Amino acid sequence: MSAKKRQTIMLVDDNLANLSIAKNMLKDSYEVYALPSAERLFKFLETVAPDLILLDIAMPGMSGFDVMHVLKADSRYADIPVIFVTAKSEEVNELEGLELGAVDYVTKPFSAAILLKRIENHLLIQRQKAELKRLNNNLAGMVKEQTAQILGLQSSIINIVAEFVEFRDVLTGEHISRTQKYVELLINRLIEDGIYSEEMLSWENMGYVVPSTQLHDIGKIFISDAILNKPGKLTPEEFETMKTHVAKGVEAIRRLAEKGENKLFLQYAEIVAGTHHEKWDGSGYPAGLKGLEIPLLGRLMAIADVYDALTSARPYKKPFPAEVAAGIIYKDSGTHFDPVLVDVFKKVEGDFARIANESAELRNE
Repeated sequence: MSAKKRQTIMLVDDNLANLSIAKNMLKDSYEVYALPSAERLFKFLETVAPDLILLDIAMPGMSGFDVMHVLKADSRYADIPVIFVTAKSEEVNELEGLELGAVDYVTKPFSAAILLKRIENHLLIQRQKAELKRLNNNLAGMVKEQTAQILGLQSSIINIVAEFVEFRDVLTGEHISRTQKYVELLINRLIEDGIYSEEMLSWENMGYVVPSTQLHDIGKIFISDAILNKPGKLTPEEFETMKTHVAKGVEAIRRLAEKGENKLFLQYAEIVAGTHHEKWDGSGYPAGLKGLEIPLLGRLMAIADVYDALTSARPYKKPFPAEVAAGIIYKDSGTHFDPVLVDVFKKVEGDFARIANESAELRNE
């Protein structure tokens, strides 16, 4: 088995003593290029792609700040993390460097332990950002690639969803479509902001996640019209019956999984069907899960499902305006909904409102 490839650090400092000291500190852990000038840096960048650059600020010719302007203006180098190096005696505008895109500052003379830990932390962050960027860039392609497989599921899945849509009124089908769009908006923003990345990276196939939400309410097939379409408030007994749609939906999905080919897709569907009525404070159903005990997919679906219910006409109510629905989501942050996801919802609230309004306009045509 070949040894794991070491990451590459470029040191740029016109002081040869500083270069030698820093290189000796790093050479046991990284491939190190010690470069005495900005000109040498750009020459090596033509053939070597470093994982991080340690860049002195006060250099003759091009200063560190000048180098940063060039790096950030070139798409080949713009994403390389740069840590500025400065002597304790130098007066440096750290804000200027951070605004230019530097990720950190370290001071000379170096502490080996601190320097190594700073580099380790920033390389870890860079790897995580690269993985999230890869997920973001590939999400649409993955969804498209997997769509054919999802459409190729045993006909029982497609038939049961079709029966669900046809058996109920047209609003049901629209609800499935809208909530999928809402969940996708939230996931894309999570990826963009690097939130809950560890939980999302545990998803084995991102392309199945959003489509699986189409089965979140499949258990309502087994609930009578008298309860589903009741124009008034449900009695306590009726509400208990309504709540059984979660367990019935999970049971139906498990039966499909016994015969189906794409068990991973159905695993996601079971999660979303079984947990989208759980609440952050533990007061939801069916299991009374609390906080992060609720899977991320269930927490996402909770926001999408409630928002759509609020902005849609129901037998017992008229649709709420988008801003009113958003206000209710905000109010229930930390009780019904994951507060972190509510903050993400705030960033895409306008897109939610657009989808809801476009759907309403189509219904009114």
